[in-house]
Formats: sequence, C-alpha cells, structure tokens
Amino acid sequence: MAKLTYKDAGLDLGLYEQSLAGMVPFLKRTHTPRVLDGFGGFAALFSLDYNSQLFAKNYRHPVLVACNDGVGTKLKIAAMMNKHDTVGIDLVAMSVNDCLCTGGEPLLFLDYLALPKDDPPLIKELIKGIAAGCIDADCALVGGETAILPDFYRPGDYDMAGFCVGVVERKHIISGKSIQPDDVILGLASSGLHSNGYSLARKVVFDHAKLKIDDFVPELGRTAGEELLEPTRIYVRPIKNILHHYPVKKRVVRGLAHITGEGLPGNVPRVLPPGRRAFVRRGSWPMPPVFGWLQKLGDIEQAEMDTVFNCGIGFVMIVSRFYADSIQRQLEHERIPTYVIGEIRAGEPGVEWVA
Repeated sequence: MAKLTYKDAGLDLGLYEQSLAGMVPFLKRTHTPRVLDGFGGFAALFSLDYNSQLFAKNYRHPVLVACNDGVGTKLKIAAMMNKHDTVGIDLVAMSVNDCLCTGGEPLLFLDYLALPKDDPPLIKELIKGIAAGCIDADCALVGGETAILPDFYRPGDYDMAGFCVGVVERKHIISGKSIQPDDVILGLASSGLHSNGYSLARKVVFDHAKLKIDDFVPELGRTAGEELLEPTRIYVRPIKNILHHYPVKKRVVRGLAHITGEGLPGNVPRVLPPGRRAFVRRGSWPMPPVFGWLQKLGDIEQAEMDTVFNCGIGFVMIVSRFYADSIQRQLEHERIPTYVIGEIRAGEPGVEWVA
C-alpha cells in the first residue's frame, strides 16, 4: 500500500512556498521604515512612533482603530471575468474607509485568503490588487494568511477577508457627538456599486435579465462584467488631507460615514447623536448610470435601491456650514466629486428624504 502524503490530501507544500515567494515584491512595495521586520515571521512589527526627517510620526495619546471586512459575492464577478487583480483593491477599501470614520489614519493591513487548492498565479493577482489598494491608502501590507482548504470550497471558488489597524489621537477622534442642527451633509461620489448589493445585482443581471458577463450594455458604455467589477473608491488621502487642514477638527468635521450595505439610510444614522436627524435631498447629486440601469432592469422599488446600494454616494462628511464650501472645493481639487446632499436638523436619529 502506498504511503499517503499531504500532497495526496490536496496540499502541495512546494506550490505553497511558490505562492509565498510571489507575494514578497508586492508587500515590500507598501513598506516604509516603520515596518521593522520585513516579511516571513510569525507576526509583523510596526513602529507607532518614528523619528526621521522623512517619516516623523509621534503621538501624545494614541488610540488604535481596528476593523475588518470582505468583498462578498463580487468575487463571483471576478471569477466569471477571470480577472482577479482588482478585488484586492475592494478588500482594502472596505476596511480603510471604515477606519477613516473615526478620524483615524490606516497604518497596516493584513489579508486572509482561502482557496480549495494552491494556485500561485491566482494568489499573485489577488495580492497584486491588495498591494495596490494599500499603496492608495498609504498603509503597509505586513502579512496575512493563505489557507488551502480542499473539499471545503468548490474548484474555482475562493474567499478573502481583510484586517486594518489604524491610529487616531484621542482628542481628534470623530464620533459624531458634536453634530449640530444646520450642519451640512456632503456626499462624496462613489465609483459605482463598490462592494455591496452584489447578491441582488447578480440576480437582476444574470438570472432575471439573462445577460452574459461579456454582453455590451449601451447605457453603461461597456460590458456588464466591466461595470460590475469596477473597484471600490478609497477615500483615505482626500479625507486625511481635509483633517490635517483643520487642527481643531471637532469644530469643522463633525461626523464621517462610509456608505456600504444599507445605503445612506442605514449608515448615516450610525454617527448621529440623540436629537439629530439627517435630511437628504433626493436628486441633489448625479446618480451613476449603473444604478438606474439595475433599477429598470430588475423593476426595483426606490426604497429597496436606497437600502441596498450606495446610489452614487460612497462616503459622507457632516461638517460645519461655515466650512462646507471650502471642504467641497478641496475635495474637488483632490478629484473627488462632492455634493451638498442635505443638512442636519433636530429630531430622532435617522435619514429623512426631502424633495
């Protein structure tokens, strides 16, 4: 009887080492001198305080910010397109944009990849996207885990999770507690669906409308797959620049919200204190064509659109009215289309649509 090996069970350690070696160049691209140990140890070391002429970072009362997220069934689109180098951007975006909502600065990122078998070319594409997202977010990809799980996932399937650690000075935490009536709600444009609502989007496009992934959609000017695979926008640099511009942030930027699943109605109230209600003017921003296309294609009710998709607003800033115009101009200069979409009034926390 032949002696069984790990390889017989679906784990090829030679391929595993090949996959790890393929990651190293992408990780190193994201590192600054604050990453102390390179790559390959049991855990990563990152210097919170760092003194040099180029990388001076010192904190008085640092508070760590931690968050994690995944990409969801958008991964199905990547598999259908056989294009895997952008979902890593989505993975980073979903966590670093959440980190921003505290006023925090993303510092480092770790990933978790789970696959049915070792696939070095696929893993390389996934890590390539994650590294690109980390570079855009000015954070270091310091490591992660690649789990090979035969018999757990079907051939061609995989999953991803991401973990971000950031930091914010205690006195600069943005919690929403300082939000006042008459504050302005600024909506920062999304790049499309981002990474939310894909179970409904896939059902509408592929099950209901019977479209193929490579079908050209005149309303969108590209194929269904190209539109659905558009990466999530990362807001780190423009938001950081705004926060650095105003030393006393609580008087200027009162609340920050990442618009993910549940849309504006589900995410804006998460930063509203008691007695503050958001009034949002429908039609105060141009909606990207993908949302109207999906709504018409699936005959989706407006209330369902509002609570499933971002509908064109990927991030919200609640700011003092006195500074709203200046902040909007700065964001436009950063090439982030930004719109005044409403205001804060007294009332129960929530979102109310107004004409």
